[in-house]
Amino acid sequence: MGLTDRQQVLLDTWLPSAELVKDHSWGLIGTLVLELMHDGERYIAKAGDAADHHLAREIRAHRNWLTPWTSRGRAPEFVHVDDEAKLLLTRFLPGELVQGTPAEWAPATYDEAGGLLAQFHQQSAVPDDAYESRENQRTLANLGKQHRIAPELAERLRAEIAGWPTPPAILVPTHGDWQPRNWLTDNGTIRVIDFGRADLRPAYTDLARLAAQQFRSNPELETAFLSGYGSDPREPDAWYRAQLREAINTCIWAYEVGDEPFEQQGHRMIAEAIS
Repeated sequence: MGLTDRQQVLLDTWLPSAELVKDHSWGLIGTLVLELMHDGERYIAKAGDAADHHLAREIRAHRNWLTPWTSRGRAPEFVHVDDEAKLLLTRFLPGELVQGTPAEWAPATYDEAGGLLAQFHQQSAVPDDAYESRENQRTLANLGKQHRIAPELAERLRAEIAGWPTPPAILVPTHGDWQPRNWLTDNGTIRVIDFGRADLRPAYTDLARLAAQQFRSNPELETAFLSGYGSDPREPDAWYRAQLREAINTCIWAYEVGDEPFEQQGHRMIAEAIS
C-alpha cells in the first residue's frame, strides 16, 4: 500500500520536497507511518487506507485529549490533518521504543507510565448505562467470525457472556493499547505514541495489555505502576469481564490480520481468565 493521490498532494503542500527518513508502518493493518524531514525538522505522517478506522480515533485524541501530555513534551504535537483524506501530520517525538530495552523491565518506567496515564484519565468522566451491553454484543459478534477458538469453548464463552450483568460504567479518555511498544524512552523520560485505539472506556481497560504481559512476568512492575497511578482502578467483577472480552477479541483480531504470536497470547489469556 502507498499514499493515495490526494494524500500525496496534501503532504507535498504541507511539507514541500520533504525527504522520507524511515517507513515505520506496522504492515498488519492499512495505515502508513512515515518519518519525514523538512527544513531540518522531523515529522510523522500517518495515512489510512479505505478500510482504516484507527486514524479517526487518533485524530480525535489529538483534538480532544492529548494536551496534558503535549504540553509537557510527552506526546507528539499535532501539525496538520485532513479527515476526509485520512491523513495526519505530527511533529516527530524523540526516543526509542521501551519494548525490547532494559527500560521494559525497570520499575521506574512503570511508575512514570502510571502517572502519565492517571493524568490522561483524570481529564473527564461520563456515565454510560449501555457500555457493558455494547461490549458484550461486540464480543459475541466477534465470536461469530472466523477464528481458532475451539467450538465447544466458543459456545461456553457465548453462554457465559449472555448471562453477564450490565451495570452502568464510568468512561474516561483511554489510550486503548497502553504497553511498552507504545512508549518511548529518552534519557529516562517516558513519552507516548500511537492513539489509534483511543476512546472513552472505563479506566481499568488500559491495564489489560500490561496485565497479560509485563505484570504477569514481574509483579514488581504492577506495584510500581499502581504507585504512579495513585490507586487501582480495577473492580474485580468488571475487571474479569473486561479481561475475558479482551482475550476473545485479541484472538479473533489477531487471527484476522495474521499476527500469530498475538493470537496465541489471546488463547492463553482466555485459558487464564476462565481457570
